[in-house]
Amino acid sequence: MHTDSVTQDISATTPGAPPQESPGGAAPDPKRRLAFAVVLIAGFMDLVDTTVVNVTVPSIQRDLHADYAQIEWVIAAYVLSFAALLILSGRLGDIFGRKRVFLIGMAGFTVASLLCGVAVNPEMLIVSRFLQGAAAGLMVTQILAILHVVFPPAERGKAVAVFGAVTGSSAVFGLALGGLLVQWNLFGWQWRPIFLVNVPVGIAALIAGALVIRESRAPRRPKLDLLGMPLALAAVVLLVYPLTEGRRLGWPAWTYGMLAGALVLLAVFLAYERRRFAKVGSALVEFGVFRSRSFSVGMAVWFLFWIAVGGFFFVWTLFLQQGLGWTPMHAGLTAATFAIGVGIGAGNAPDKLVPKFGRNVLVAGGLVNAIGFIAFAVLVAHYGHSLASWQIIPVHIVSGIGFGLIVAPTLDLLLGQVPGEQAGNASGLLNTVQQLGMALGVALTGVVFFAQVGNAGGHATDEATPALKSALSGAGITSQDRLLDDFRTCVRQRADSVDPSKVPASCVESDPKTAAAFGRAVARADSVSYSSGFRTVLLLDAGILVIAAAGFLTLPKHSRPADATAVSTEPTEVTA
Repeated sequence: MHTDSVTQDISATTPGAPPQESPGGAAPDPKRRLAFAVVLIAGFMDLVDTTVVNVTVPSIQRDLHADYAQIEWVIAAYVLSFAALLILSGRLGDIFGRKRVFLIGMAGFTVASLLCGVAVNPEMLIVSRFLQGAAAGLMVTQILAILHVVFPPAERGKAVAVFGAVTGSSAVFGLALGGLLVQWNLFGWQWRPIFLVNVPVGIAALIAGALVIRESRAPRRPKLDLLGMPLALAAVVLLVYPLTEGRRLGWPAWTYGMLAGALVLLAVFLAYERRRFAKVGSALVEFGVFRSRSFSVGMAVWFLFWIAVGGFFFVWTLFLQQGLGWTPMHAGLTAATFAIGVGIGAGNAPDKLVPKFGRNVLVAGGLVNAIGFIAFAVLVAHYGHSLASWQIIPVHIVSGIGFGLIVAPTLDLLLGQVPGEQAGNASGLLNTVQQLGMALGVALTGVVFFAQVGNAGGHATDEATPALKSALSGAGITSQDRLLDDFRTCVRQRADSVDPSKVPASCVESDPKTAAAFGRAVARADSVSYSSGFRTVLLLDAGILVIAAAGFLTLPKHSRPADATAVSTEPTEVTA
């Protein structure tokens, strides 16, 4: 392997210059499609693991004897370390090479997945998930920057759109994959295959990536920001941790203190970065990306969009499994139909719709997604606990179409607003904004959802009580006052519990004659209260999507990618 310095036109813009077929006028990378396949698989693996654990919680709890707090950390550890590394990894790729950092991340992700799969206790699994999330953070940010470099402008939009669609729907695939693997119980390993499946795929992708991805760095190699990195890391941790854990902990005062501290640290970080940039011409966050109003506004709208989507994904699984009582496989396979709509929207947006209608495609995507959520809320209100998969699938497809119309072209549109030399930095910012939006969405909708579940407890009890009385009478039990009091207490305590797997003492009946009827009544009450909470969240998220759709109207009517009009004299090192 040898290193040459070649010239690439991936930076400064000259309005009106003709599009270049490839950087620097050189022939397109002949291995670009193989490289695309590798990074697509990597991105899919990374983002699937943000949700794959959600449907396997009961299996992990039973096998590792984990309490609910530990399970929450298994989920939160990945999100926390993943989000924390995103901005840092974008700069590391610019400095040390995107291919190198990508392969290091892939190797770390593969090893961490193996450690997760062989974990012997909850503590080992939590630490392994921290490592897995950090490695994923190293990888994901490099992907868009790699695509920005290896594809000529004429092909780049479609490549980024496909990547956005696949990774955007990966959360749904994670639910389906987790449900299937737990249901199949391969080799009697229960939940472990959800992590072990990453090992052979990761090894293959690591070898292929080393062979087909070419190296690239920022044209002006920035200096390592030794103070900015810990400041950014601390700010993200202070922000994401309370958003992830606040509900379970009851939102104590110190969680609000952490959020306030995050804002203070963020202000300090930005002030330091501006000063550093003015002094040495290099910073962890290149403020040049914010010179583009379109990029800045688009990033804010992107953040808003993921607040709605992140909140939906969170309560969606709770409703299907806890509210309707579906198995992980049933819930996962039903959820996977969302991806059909994503494929329809993403398959038509970049090449057919966006060139003709521009930003209006994004506006339509937000509105269609919102309509799907509203239709879902109507179905839940009408059918309640009797809701079936075949009734949900059409609204899943509609929502997925709207989702696909947004995620496919938006990344390319926003990255097209900045010079190619800032692709790594812009990619890191967009990925960070996406993860922070999802974390805030989970926190916001979690508060709204569980508050509404608690508020609906009285109505849920009233709905389920007649059937319980009838069942008790049929079993020959005439003295029902104590049982009915226990039932009301049970419903209230379940609504107030932060651990849905924990069964309050008031919900346990030792008499076999009453236990079955009691269980059915509790399930009916759960479906009523969870349906109420889910409807509220669907309408809230629909409103956020409408606001996001309006925000898309502020973007340029048609994308004018910076790279499509680029003429640069800056060399970029490329390792052959």
